[in-house]
Amino acid sequence: MIAVAAPSALLNAGPGWGVRLVGIAVVVTFMVSYALFRDWERFGPLLLRHPTLLAADTLFGALLLVSAGPDTTLAYVSVCTPLLAGLIYGWRGAAVFASLQGVILLLVHATLDKPHTEPAETLILPGLCVIAGAVGSSLRKLMLHLGEATRALAAVRARLAVTEAVDAERARLAREMHDSVAKTLHGVALAADGLACSAGAARMDPALVKRQAELVARSARRAAAESRELLTDLRREGAPGGASSVDVTAELACAAREFRVRTGAPVTYARTGEAPAPPVPRTVARQLLTITSEAMENAHRHARATRVDVRAGVRGDVLTVSVRDDGTGLPGRPAAPDLDRLRREGHFGLVGMVERAASVGARISFGRGERGRGTEVRLELPLGALVTTTRVTEVHHDR
Repeated sequence: MIAVAAPSALLNAGPGWGVRLVGIAVVVTFMVSYALFRDWERFGPLLLRHPTLLAADTLFGALLLVSAGPDTTLAYVSVCTPLLAGLIYGWRGAAVFASLQGVILLLVHATLDKPHTEPAETLILPGLCVIAGAVGSSLRKLMLHLGEATRALAAVRARLAVTEAVDAERARLAREMHDSVAKTLHGVALAADGLACSAGAARMDPALVKRQAELVARSARRAAAESRELLTDLRREGAPGGASSVDVTAELACAAREFRVRTGAPVTYARTGEAPAPPVPRTVARQLLTITSEAMENAHRHARATRVDVRAGVRGDVLTVSVRDDGTGLPGRPAAPDLDRLRREGHFGLVGMVERAASVGARISFGRGERGRGTEVRLELPLGALVTTTRVTEVHHDR
């Protein structure tokens, strides 16, 4: 508006110093306004501390307004000054600058060649200045309340995020304890009970007692090893370098072999698919291995299976891992399990498997085995999720 009104102001200015003063006013007011709009983050605090800067800008604009006349667009733009004062300084600043701008507009009307102007025409712009100042002050209050509400909402969200993080960590630790140390300690307790019964029998068999004592010792050492492994993994997940990749199919084959040796269960492993599986981040591989181990443990301990088949491979762009047995099965178990129902029924192992699969972006389903017998736990991990998981882990370690 200053640029549009500049030609009219220069034409109406007197020769000599009049034109010079109007030209100076055009340059100063234009550059000050441009600087404020362009670098408000820089000059806004300065303007907050020094209201005289806005007053000086208003006076320079008055010189331009006197020369251009009250019938130009610049006169209507001048109501923005009390609006800005209301936004920055509140109702006191709005009152001061509305009065100042109103006086300037009345003086501009007084300098006209035809002073006989209708009172309504003379007072319309000063009245708009008062209204603009009130609007600016009201908007300031509204923005302050909105800012307080935004900060309160951010604080609530931060507290909720902390609570969710704590709950997630508690659930993760519960899964780790359930899937490793708790089961081994349960085995130690059973082996110790058997040893106590054998040692307290009327005719004690030294060979049987020895075997049971060795079983207790092995189970205790395994519990200690699992505890150390759990602590090591917890430290490794937050340490740099924890995002290294492993061959998950080789790890699954090793896990099936170790489970067969430890429990004597008839577990077989086979690699399937059209292409070799790509390297998997260690954190993802650990979740897949734990789910597979839990499925084998359930088949051996609860389903009384006589055969457990583990299969893993890539079909298309999906890494598939399945654990199939010929045991008693899970009657009525849906393919998409309800976590709340599983928790109520006490199936915390299945809950942990579902949560682990979701944490790495995989899909897990529980269904019937071959010919409707037994159970099949099927895990499908899109290969695109491996890229996302790797990037998230790298960002976490960079932070």
